[in-house]
Amino acid sequence: MKLNSAARNFRVFGPDETASNRLDALFEATDKIFMEPLLPTDIHLSTRGRVMEVLSEHMCQGWLEGYLLTGRHGWFSCYEAFIHIVDSMFNQHAKWLKVTRQIPWRRPIASLNYLLTSHVWRQDHNGFSHQDPGFIDHVVNKKADIVRVYLPPDANTLLSVADHCLRSRHYVNVIVAGKQPALQWLGMDAAVEHCANGLGIWEWASTDAGGEPDAVMACAGDIPTLETLAAVDLLRQHFPDIRLRVVNVVDLMTLEPSTEHPHGISDREFDSIFTTDRPIIFAYHGYPWLIHRLTYRRRNHSNLHVRGYKEEGTTTTPFDMTVRNDLDRLHLAGDVVDRVPRLQRAGAHFKQFLRDKLAEHEHYIREHGDDLPEIRDWKWPY
Repeated sequence: MKLNSAARNFRVFGPDETASNRLDALFEATDKIFMEPLLPTDIHLSTRGRVMEVLSEHMCQGWLEGYLLTGRHGWFSCYEAFIHIVDSMFNQHAKWLKVTRQIPWRRPIASLNYLLTSHVWRQDHNGFSHQDPGFIDHVVNKKADIVRVYLPPDANTLLSVADHCLRSRHYVNVIVAGKQPALQWLGMDAAVEHCANGLGIWEWASTDAGGEPDAVMACAGDIPTLETLAAVDLLRQHFPDIRLRVVNVVDLMTLEPSTEHPHGISDREFDSIFTTDRPIIFAYHGYPWLIHRLTYRRRNHSNLHVRGYKEEGTTTTPFDMTVRNDLDRLHLAGDVVDRVPRLQRAGAHFKQFLRDKLAEHEHYIREHGDDLPEIRDWKWPY
């Protein structure tokens, strides 16, 4: 916003949620635009503000589309559950972008960028009405040369993805990233490289030492990444010789074959990363069947087991949201034991440990209204 203060060609649009979505640092550089008389009690309002904020998703979408058509730039920040309000408007813009690619006198315009935050896994206080990750499913139905979906796992990957999206032209980019303080996994240089690849093996979190793993632990999204790495920690504690490969996906469209999407990877690359015959435990931000749909042509698809949001929501603790949907570290660790033959024979005591820990979790949150300290304060220990 500061860098564009002279050109005045960049705006942020949002339905009355700029501060709620923790974007209030914007107000260090500009204000919300307001055309009515100002009062002494007004905060961050001016007639020259660059933030367009009104409680109408339709109006924000229309404003941004019109702004982009003038050759300028912006993004639309919204609670993840309520971006569905503009589903049909997104449809028409995506269709318009597709058609205008064949019109030679139509120059490419800046991409329409959605930043979806206050997402399903951290709407634990607002409850079930605010818990819906389905906009991603809606977006991926559009033409592959138009849509992009990004799920950065930490702040540095979010910065890299946002930089890429704001520089792009003639796409619809969807970025899903939580607003709550969270752990940082990658340094900036590593984050840029990871985002450029779209997905990749995290060697620092893996224990297969370049060989064949017992299982592949894949993840897409900030909370799924957290729970996957915590599950890896649990498994390493109880099975020191376990061979795990951790794969993180930032660019969701890389999962599709390269014949289906420009960002997709070849079958050979997919097999190299995910193996051809080992179980894949995939923790995904949204509805799990989308991952099955994106990968159904892959050779190892029959070994793919996806955990995601299965429409179990309420007002509860952050970790309990993952437990209710079987996306938590305990269920993910149990999934590995269930699918690795040598662990099936030796894992009875570990499975009992997991059941006991789930019971302890249930009792603790009912009594304290918060997650167990070992869950709430967990950090990567290696």
